[in-house]
Amino acid sequence: MASSANNNSVGKWEVVKKNKKQNGSAKSQADKKSGGGGRKALSESNLPRVEPYPAAVKMSETIFENFEKIGKKQNKEQVPPPAEAQQKKPNGGKQSKKSPSSGSFKQTHYKTLEEAVKALDVVELRHQLEKSQALFPENPSVWVKDLAGYLNSKLLAPDTDPTLSSYAHDYPYCLAGKELRNIIKNLLGKSGAALEDSFDYCVFTMLRELDKHPGEPLHGYRMCIQAIMMTKPKIATQNLSEHLELLRSHQNRPAKCQSIMWALGQAGFCELSQGIKVWLGIMLPVLGMKTLSAYAVSYLERLLMVHANLTKGFGVMGPKEFFPLLDFAYMPKNSLSASLQGQLRRLYPRLKVLAFGAKPESTLHTYFPSFLSRATPSCPDAMKREACLVVLLLCWGWGVACLLFSFDAEYKIWLFWFMFELLQIHSLLLSHLLTSWNTLSPKLRNSLQETIQSFRVTNEEIRTTANVEDVRECNAVCSSLQMKIHSQGFPWSRLLLAVLVFAAGFIAHDVRSHGTFSQSTTALYLEKSGAPAVSLQAWKKVSHYSQKGVSWLAETTPYYYSLAVEAFGPTLEGALEKLKVAAIIIAQRSSEIILWVQETTPLLIEWVRANTPESVFQFLEFVKELLVWAHQNYVLPAVQYVLMALQQSWQALQDSCNGDVSLLCMQNHMVALTNSTWTYLQDTTTAIRSWAQELLSRA
Repeated sequence: MASSANNNSVGKWEVVKKNKKQNGSAKSQADKKSGGGGRKALSESNLPRVEPYPAAVKMSETIFENFEKIGKKQNKEQVPPPAEAQQKKPNGGKQSKKSPSSGSFKQTHYKTLEEAVKALDVVELRHQLEKSQALFPENPSVWVKDLAGYLNSKLLAPDTDPTLSSYAHDYPYCLAGKELRNIIKNLLGKSGAALEDSFDYCVFTMLRELDKHPGEPLHGYRMCIQAIMMTKPKIATQNLSEHLELLRSHQNRPAKCQSIMWALGQAGFCELSQGIKVWLGIMLPVLGMKTLSAYAVSYLERLLMVHANLTKGFGVMGPKEFFPLLDFAYMPKNSLSASLQGQLRRLYPRLKVLAFGAKPESTLHTYFPSFLSRATPSCPDAMKREACLVVLLLCWGWGVACLLFSFDAEYKIWLFWFMFELLQIHSLLLSHLLTSWNTLSPKLRNSLQETIQSFRVTNEEIRTTANVEDVRECNAVCSSLQMKIHSQGFPWSRLLLAVLVFAAGFIAHDVRSHGTFSQSTTALYLEKSGAPAVSLQAWKKVSHYSQKGVSWLAETTPYYYSLAVEAFGPTLEGALEKLKVAAIIIAQRSSEIILWVQETTPLLIEWVRANTPESVFQFLEFVKELLVWAHQNYVLPAVQYVLMALQQSWQALQDSCNGDVSLLCMQNHMVALTNSTWTYLQDTTTAIRSWAQELLSRA
């Protein structure tokens, strides 16, 4: 009976009541038989099960989690009969032995990442991503997670350096081919707002893999992180405070910290402003940690090297961020090593440009007080020379000193404090100006007069309260600088110009009074000195040798021309042919570009017209009416006024010439102008001579 019962029960399914124990046993049996209850995600066959993230990061369901729920639901509703399970026990044991070889595949490890990228099956990746998008059309985060998991399961190559400092800044994404990049870009372009969650997923998965010994390589996640940063680099700077807190929570694990810094730093290679924000918000706070300082400084160096044009980074760094960098670079005995400090000093000039911005004259007043507070006698020589005094001179050159020492109401209090508390800084700064006087620009020299006078006046006011030695030293330096300003040398250039003007005027008057140059006093004096004879002899020699040179060239030019043709003729002909080919190619390409422009220009015009607001057209119409009004009311009257003035001037000239503007009349006008000029010069010379004689008679 039992056997018949068992036989009757073979091949049938039983409906199991809702019982926890039965459901649990049925679930375990179903899991053993079906191997998990459903098809797993694309990345689940090769990766360990993803553990839950912290509460701050909300993760979406993957393909694996969805299919696992479906499988569990089916196992709860239907359970195979126990007789069937008992009859299939012997065969099940054999199948269980064979299943590892048939159900799983052997992962291929490569010696280098280049080989792994070349061996990647792009067609299979596209097929898997299309399947993922079809199953989860409204969950883009699953697409990116499946992409990252697939890449990481296929790119199995040695991974030893979490910062990849020995490779290019865009490694490993630079190894991806054109087709793979297009697939990644298209997928990320469809993801939209899910990119932020995908970035967090990749970062936390990398951190979790670093806990395992040995963990899997992380090239796939790194490649996805770089692609996300290229698509939307601002993701890295949206939650800098949370990432800094995450970094500090792993400060005892340098590999994890460097991985976080590397992931966030990829935004800087796409946009300089984002990179500076990441460095100031993440890497500057940990610059004193020995395990992280090297990577922080090297990243900053690489960032400034990649972006040669610093204009896109203006406006990010201010005095609050700049002066800690200055102290790290120049203050001795800080937490940085000597090599890192030297590396930071080499970057200091570019950091100074980033801090001051495009218009230093409008921002330097915010840096001036902090620089002055560091310019003390106890300041290190390197900072005093490179960081304080030089920048103070720069501030003075932009006119900030005049702003500081003007007697406006808002600067009187600051000036009072400055004069009383930092009197030693005056002497230090003025001494530096005195020693480097020859290297100062004329603009800076001229602007120092008012500043030095302010120093002297204030020193007289505080003589009774301040240190007498400091006041005396400052006054001595001020006196030396004033002597330098007033004794800037004899103006030889102005004197030479005046002599030339007087000589030209004298010669012109001499020639005019005698009629011709040969009868003038100047010509007679030159004949007495023998200058014309010497000049004639020199001219004969110059003309003789010039004729010899011309004849030599006429004789030797054909010979050397033939030699040049033999030597360079074939090369020039080949270059000419290449230029012709290049011209043809350029003409073809240009015609294609012109044709494309002709085809797309109407479409562009239509698009602009369709998308331009009506207010823009109204504004253009207003500008057009304004220009017409200005042309009618200002331009035309001005042209008419100029024409009338020219006509009146011409009429006055005709009247002065008795109605006939001839060459003789113009010559008479020029003679009258020359006479008046010469008379003015004579009167000026006589007045100067009388004034000089009067001074000599008094002496």
